[in-house]
Amino acid sequence: MRAVRLPVLATAAALCLFAAAAPAKPRAARCVLSGGAETPYSGGCLFSAEKGGSFTVTPAGRPTFMGDVTSVSVYLVGDGSAEVRGLTRGGVNSRWGEARRSRRDPACWQGGDFRVCVY
Repeated sequence: MRAVRLPVLATAAALCLFAAAAPAKPRAARCVLSGGAETPYSGGCLFSAEKGGSFTVTPAGRPTFMGDVTSVSVYLVGDGSAEVRGLTRGGVNSRWGEARRSRRDPACWQGGDFRVCVY
């Protein structure tokens, strides 16, 4: 009986670890993105939460947000600050720069020449 329990317990433990490590399912949100000379985007997006409050958004119902940007990632690096990157259709992962969380609208992150808001 003991020989049977160990594999069952090991399998159950592995499944629990896998479930805890699995990324959260993206959820529908509304994004407002602006930056540079691109036409701002305001519309549906998919929000994927990551560890520590970081997140990635992708456009919903279309291939890109603005220009050829297919996703935007906001990586928290400190209290109220983040590094923001955009991924293009060509696979270029460009650094947009540092952003600070807006005090007026906490759903927004403001960089030197860009803004990312997720509602």
